[in-house]
Formats: sequence, structure tokens, C-alpha cells
Amino acid sequence: MIKSGKYKLSPTQYLDSYKNILLIRRFEEKCGQFYGMGLIGGFCHLYIGQEAIITAIEMVKQQGDSTITSYRDHAHIILAGTEPKYVLAELMGKGSGCSKGKGGSMHMFNVEKKFYGGHGIVGAQVPIGTGIAFAEKYQDTTNICFTFLGDGAINQGQVYESFNLAALWNLPVIYVIENNEYSMGTSVARSTSFSDLYRKGESFGIKGFQLNGMDIEEIYDYSKQAVEFVRNGGGPVILEMKTYRYRGHSMSDPARYRSKEEVDGYKDKDPLTEIKNKILTNNYATEADLKLIEKTVKDIVQEASEFAENSSLPSEDELYTNIYS
Repeated sequence: MIKSGKYKLSPTQYLDSYKNILLIRRFEEKCGQFYGMGLIGGFCHLYIGQEAIITAIEMVKQQGDSTITSYRDHAHIILAGTEPKYVLAELMGKGSGCSKGKGGSMHMFNVEKKFYGGHGIVGAQVPIGTGIAFAEKYQDTTNICFTFLGDGAINQGQVYESFNLAALWNLPVIYVIENNEYSMGTSVARSTSFSDLYRKGESFGIKGFQLNGMDIEEIYDYSKQAVEFVRNGGGPVILEMKTYRYRGHSMSDPARYRSKEEVDGYKDKDPLTEIKNKILTNNYATEADLKLIEKTVKDIVQEASEFAENSSLPSEDELYTNIYS
């Protein structure tokens, strides 16, 4: 069904990917800085190290496809089409934020862009994403719901209930497991008896594949083929992305459960460094070209910072909007 090497990134896609990975990296670094300054409260989960995954997935989506993920959601909503300034404003609890300052880091939302969260409960997004896929099939569209989850969520009961229904009803959903090796502070080896997470859907008849989540071309290749399979009525697919987060689980996590040697070993596979090296080695662009991209990204993050800092807090009236009764 799916085999390695069918699709390659074009030089233009490499450059676009470099810009997006760099944008997410610099945005998340700014979030970490603002959190340390006390400008962002609550929980804050950074995506640093995992950027290649959502960057590649966004390239295989069509207009109308939807995304849903967990609380590590800043990168996902930005690449779904939300301007970084509205995301940073949300992180700072400002009224101009994408969720009007009510959601914060963990509960981003943008219905117009078909981005449905941002969910703080571990695994809660999986049945919702499965339901979105059911709606797409019911309405006879060709749209797919990309449902992201972490390695910790894979052990939740509702995940398997979702797998069962997705397979039973042949739903257009791709489950993307972002396996960054640690569910909070517990390694995959210590938290699950069977660590090949891509095979967790086999008992339901769901095909799964394990990918190098730091290699954007491999992610693009397999994801594009998975999309073709699902759009053609093949049913759900699981893609396990083997990746790594360079920061702690959240900003309050010192990550003492990992050795410096382990983290440094993964930094040798940094997707930002890898893609830059490929661009230069293959002469897709010059150092000067990349400097211009870096300047553009710096300006975007600076604009987002100024916008968020200068935005106002929500009015008290917002306490009574978007509630049931």
C-alpha cells in the first residue's frame, strides 16, 4: 500500500518548509521567554524539536481537511492558517487572542480554518477527531480529519473505542502519534508493554506505519500516500512519528528524568539543522537566501510580540459569552 520513496519534496517545498520550521522554532522560543518573564500564565507546552511533523502534514492537506490535537498545539494552529500574533495574544490571555483570551496555551481554536483544538484532557481529542471524520463521511465529502495524539494518550481507553468505530465505519481519519519518547516524565518503555505504537490499531484492522519524525521528506512521502489511501475510501491509518522534544513536558518541567547526553544525541538530528543542510547541499538556495527567510521570520515574531503585549485583556462581559446557560 505505502512504500518509501514515492514522493520527494521540490526545492520550493524545501524552502517553504524551512521557513515554517524556523517560524515555529522562533515562536516557541519567544513563548518560553515570555513565560519566564511572567507574561504567560498557566500551563505552556512547547513544540521545539517536533516541528517537521506538522510542517509536512500541512503540505499534504487539501482545502476542507481538519486538524485536532492535544495541548501542545501552538504550531498546529499557526500552520493551519492562524496568524502568530493572535496565537501569542491568546497565550497572554488577551481579548484579541484566537479564543478571546479564554483558552490560553492549551485550548486554541479556529473554526474558520477547521482547527478544532487544543485539548487539555489526555486523549480527549481522539474521539472528537473520529466524530469529525464521521461527519465528513456522512456529508459525503472527500475531507480527512488529521487527529494528533501523543505517546501517553495511546494508552487511554477512549482511543481504542475511537479506533474501533473508525475501522467499523471506514472513516476518513489519519491518527498521527507524535511519539516524543516521554509521556510527561515517563518513558514509552516504562509506560506501555508494547512500544511499537503504530501497530496499536492492528486488532481493528487499521494499517499503521512508523516514521522518522525528524525527517521532513520521509514524513511528507508517507503522509501523502496515506492521504491518497484514505481519500480513496481505504479507511483510517495510523502514522507514528518518532520524534523528540528538546524542552520539558511543559514550562514547569525541569526534565531531570533525561540525561544531557540523550538530549544532545537527538539535537544531532534537529529537523531545523537537517533541512538547512539539505537546502545548501543541493543548492536549492544560498546562505544569503536563507538569511532573508530568517529576517522575515524574525519580523513576524517581533510583530506578534508587540501586538500581544499591546492588546487589552478581555472585557468582563466575555465571562457571559460562549456558555450554555
